[in-house]
Amino acid sequence: MRVLVAEDHRILARTIATGLRRQTMAVDVAHDGAEAERMCLLTAYDVLVLDRDLPVLSGDDLCRRLRDLVDPPPVLMLTAAGEVEDKVYGLTTLGADDYLAKPFDFAELVARVRTLSRRPPGPPPAGLDYAGIALDPARRTVRVHGRTVELTAREFEVLHLLLQARGAPVPHDTLVRTVWDEHLDPRTSAVRATVSRLRGKLGDPGLITADTGQGYRLCD
Repeated sequence: MRVLVAEDHRILARTIATGLRRQTMAVDVAHDGAEAERMCLLTAYDVLVLDRDLPVLSGDDLCRRLRDLVDPPPVLMLTAAGEVEDKVYGLTTLGADDYLAKPFDFAELVARVRTLSRRPPGPPPAGLDYAGIALDPARRTVRVHGRTVELTAREFEVLHLLLQARGAPVPHDTLVRTVWDEHLDPRTSAVRATVSRLRGKLGDPGLITADTGQGYRLCD
């Protein structure tokens, strides 16, 4: 899951981002509305955690603009204004998907982010079946030749991308951008280590191959 935190209070933004990363989410941070808008246009985020009082472009205006996108990210709006009329305005007039008043309990923030990420804009995503692997994105389950396999969140997302490619190579940079975030040094062994653990859990070391200069792919 990839999340954008748009918050101008840098300490709070860093605290939220660090906490979400500890929940195995990939997190980017923007400190003003214009930067957040640019990032949303370049990256498909699963959830946008949006402060209403952003400089340059306000959170209110950004939320309105995002509604014009073909596939906008779900918006969890953060604000110090916690009155009922403020919540109604944010959810109806501005088009936010959820609303959380400051100060908030971090466990509630995590729960709301996860709930928004599971809320499909249309029909539930279809299951994937390739090379003897059946993955259900809605239930987040994986079966290999009928055997249930338990994966971590990042292992699941890596496998999801490989299954979507159906044997075509998935570049290393794509895995970094989608499963991790902008803070991961692409030269680290994080991707290689995750793929190695995934191979072991799938029970077939040759099921995922590394093509030099191309990335990783599934072998049928």
